[in-house]
Amino acid sequence: MTLRRGLSGTGFHRKKGGGSGLPIVLVIFFSVLAPLIFFVGRGLYTSTSFDQNDTASGSSKQTVHWRERLALQYVKSIFSKEVIDVIEASTVDLGPMSFDSLRKNNMSASWRSVGVETYAESDATTSKPNQIASNVRRETPKGKRDNVLADHSQFIDTPAKQYRRQLRDKRREKRAAELLRQDDEAIVKLENAAIERSKSVDSAVLGKYSIWRRENENENSDSTVRLMRDQMIMARVYLSIAKMKNKLDLQQELQTRLKESQRAVGEATTDADLHNSAPEKIKAMGQVLSKAREQLYDCKLVTGKLRAMLQTADEQVRSLKKQSTFLSQLAAKTIPNGIHCLSMRLTIEYYLLPLEKRKFPRSENLENPSLYHYALFSDNVLAASVVVNSTIMNAKDSSKHVFHLVTDKLNFAAMNMWFLLNPPGKATIHVENVDEFKWLNSSYCPVLRQLESAAMKEYYFKADHPTTLSSGSSNLKYRNPKYLSMLNHLRFYLPQVYPKLDKILFLDDDIVVQKDLTKLWSVDLHGKVNGAVETCGESFHRFDKYLNFTNPHIARNFDPNACGWAYGMNMFDLKEWKKKDITGIYHKWQNMNEDRALWKLGTLPPGLITFYGLTHPLEKSWHVLGLGYNPSVDRSEIDSAAVVHYNGNMKPWLELAMTKYRSYWTKYIKYDHPYLRNCKLSE
Repeated sequence: MTLRRGLSGTGFHRKKGGGSGLPIVLVIFFSVLAPLIFFVGRGLYTSTSFDQNDTASGSSKQTVHWRERLALQYVKSIFSKEVIDVIEASTVDLGPMSFDSLRKNNMSASWRSVGVETYAESDATTSKPNQIASNVRRETPKGKRDNVLADHSQFIDTPAKQYRRQLRDKRREKRAAELLRQDDEAIVKLENAAIERSKSVDSAVLGKYSIWRRENENENSDSTVRLMRDQMIMARVYLSIAKMKNKLDLQQELQTRLKESQRAVGEATTDADLHNSAPEKIKAMGQVLSKAREQLYDCKLVTGKLRAMLQTADEQVRSLKKQSTFLSQLAAKTIPNGIHCLSMRLTIEYYLLPLEKRKFPRSENLENPSLYHYALFSDNVLAASVVVNSTIMNAKDSSKHVFHLVTDKLNFAAMNMWFLLNPPGKATIHVENVDEFKWLNSSYCPVLRQLESAAMKEYYFKADHPTTLSSGSSNLKYRNPKYLSMLNHLRFYLPQVYPKLDKILFLDDDIVVQKDLTKLWSVDLHGKVNGAVETCGESFHRFDKYLNFTNPHIARNFDPNACGWAYGMNMFDLKEWKKKDITGIYHKWQNMNEDRALWKLGTLPPGLITFYGLTHPLEKSWHVLGLGYNPSVDRSEIDSAAVVHYNGNMKPWLELAMTKYRSYWTKYIKYDHPYLRNCKLSE
């Protein structure tokens, strides 16, 4: 009311038409000038009140807070929340006139400048920016005061910003250094792990091209050979790409260099085998490859070509492995021409011999249980002669040893004639023909009935069975003709063949005896039937390798982890055999395996089943195996063994025999024998 009266007294309402201008002036005043006056007054009040002591009256502080709240409400009605948040977050950069700069007493040390004090400190000795500003105002002319204040505000803020920027840069550098150090440590760990893994790589498997191989560990370095072979691989890759991109000149040049390198390498495996021109070929090929790389290199194309070449090489390796398996199985089944010639010549000589000279001496020893009896079933005259000769030569008293040989009709005459011409000292020899065992017929023997069945003949002789080198090789060993021969299954009928004997030592024809074996007859078998050397290691030659444990009959009666044992040198207690009816047990399981659902063909699986729980383990030094397939048998084990066994495909009488083991067998053969010379048998 007072304001209205004052205004009317000044003449604002003298004119009738001017009454509408007063509200507009009021609106402009309250919306623009009033907030401006408020903020200026607020700033002056803040600067002056900041110079006073902390004992100022509480009413003035309440007035300040009231004004702040009023101003904030007004600002919030104008600006959005995002703008206000930005203003509040940026109050540090507003200088000495900021709302919040005077109340920041708890800033962290990382945000304080060295040599520049913070804006509000409780310590009475600290200088306050507004005091400095007031001093500047007193010393500076009025016209220049605003500029000086602005420059001084910039002078105060800039070092702090710079210091904070330096701190941020230092932290970034420190973090980057830590990351680099961690990367270096990770790389070192990976390299050390790779080196440790490389130490466990079997060089015998990977051969000379192991990437972890150290050059100085090989007397004959092959680095040049490997370099040339690598160049040829890349040349083939670029040759294919050049042909694809129609680079005829480069294609021709690559073909020329590739042929030269191939001729230079040839069949070389070491650098010593290379031709003298190899370094020149390497240099020329390197130049062409460099040129091809500049013109043709495409990471995607090169990777694709290398992958295709790797896949092709892998397929070739698999095919060659199948062929190798087929050929090794085929070679293992064959009889060398020399041995076949020996058998034929001996057969002719035997039938030319008068009947009275066909008998062996000391036939009375054949049923004497107090002597040392051996059972040997073989159709190989030369192999049987090595077994007998090695046993007698290492026996202390050969007169107490009796050999019972059984062979087939084809080799019966040759076996007799050989031992008639070459009697083994004072030992007793007796040769029999398995075809003359009238009790061994299909009605009594299940395996013989199965071998004569149509299903077995179809399995062996069906015309559409795969017979190529690359197919059908996986099951080829189960179609070995020895499984068709009753000589292989006669070991389950020892009491029937030798009813008057109490103990007999069974020997395979691919063994060599190196020590006196008489102590085996005094080994206590603890009521067991079979004395044999166990062959199982940590994870191989256990029952699950030979038997089908998916069959409920096998899974229910046998332990898959039970240890296997070896045929080849077995001491059999024939008395216990008869008591426990071992032959009957064998017949039971053989009848159940007519469809080969329990095991494949062979004699070891049914032997494991028949003598399950009835085998006494002998000391390993009695019988060392593996000379027919394992190239790493310990030499000391071989030398200390009583019997060494050439089990596997590499029999000592075959050309594929391992040379390092062959001498153990050949030293018991007299190659100067007339029959051996005539048949061209030699070491």
